Amino acid sequence: MKLSHFQFDLPKELLAEYPAENRDEARLMVIDRKKQTIEHKMFKDVIDYFDEGDVLILNNTKVFPARLYGNKEKTGARIEVFLLRELNSEQRLWDVLVDPARKIRIGNKLYFGDDDSLVAEVIDNTTSRGRTLRFLYDGSYEEFRNKLTELGETPIPKYISRDVTPEDAERYQTIYAKEEGAVAAPTAGLHFSKHLLKKLEIKGIKFAEVTLHVGLGTFNPVEVEDLSKHKMDSEELKITQEACDIVNEAKSKKKRICTVGTTSMRAVESSVSSQNTLNPFDGWTNKFVFPPHDFTIPTCMITNFHTPKSTLLMMVSAFCGHDLMKKAYAEAIEEGYKFYSYGDAMLII
Repeated sequence: MKLSHFQFDLPKELLAEYPAENRDEARLMVIDRKKQTIEHKMFKDVIDYFDEGDVLILNNTKVFPARLYGNKEKTGARIEVFLLRELNSEQRLWDVLVDPARKIRIGNKLYFGDDDSLVAEVIDNTTSRGRTLRFLYDGSYEEFRNKLTELGETPIPKYISRDVTPEDAERYQTIYAKEEGAVAAPTAGLHFSKHLLKKLEIKGIKFAEVTLHVGLGTFNPVEVEDLSKHKMDSEELKITQEACDIVNEAKSKKKRICTVGTTSMRAVESSVSSQNTLNPFDGWTNKFVFPPHDFTIPTCMITNFHTPKSTLLMMVSAFCGHDLMKKAYAEAIEEGYKFYSYGDAMLII
């Protein structure tokens, strides 16, 4: 498969600027790989496709307010700082992206907050837009993190042309988010309401939680025609023994195992044993799933509608089958489904 196989024209009006009014009332396209059929439902109908003992694999990562706006010393130029990951908590070192990058050099100081209560010094260049910052703050580590949360903004994707609203802090987060560390939401999970999760639980469906802290690497454009030459950025991943036990028991009983989102899929496909079971994991993964790929753990997946030429679309193609995926996307565009983070969902069985 080549990069050009994943190009399609997406009308701009299909980009979701806002989420559905109610989480579980987004639209749901159901694709049956065996029957080669496509159905149109509401997300809350997802419950009809699962039975007692089936498992949903959820990514419980929590998005932190990663976008900060500061001013450069002397010139006062407004600078956007996007926090990617903490490198050293004692020294308060962070890996960040800055915009506009050309103005930010090693040794520059940046000031945040109306009262300049947080200061950062640029100590290294990592990529064209990447920098390492050392934050200077008088206070405990906990106070420092609280300050970041106070000054930071929900990192809704750049394609959304409106300003961030207070509602985004809640809606750009799954209701089961626990482990803080993501700079982007695992968006397929945004469709689950408390009510729907409760109904699934009452029906006997089990939940296995994994933690994959979504980084911006997930959305980095693929710039090589030969997909095998694309390098994914690493993301932090944790899979507990408890999650493995839930998944492996369901696997042994031939139950349906569904990954909720491409991040859950990357997580489980990163840690498969030689016996084709799920293994515990604590570290970093740069697993890139693209066609052809033999999936070991999941029998179905829930995902949103993705951008042309994205690694996420390639994973969906590998799972769904390329021709069926292309047919589904053409139908989604025709039917006016909403795309991307706040968009509608797809269940592939």
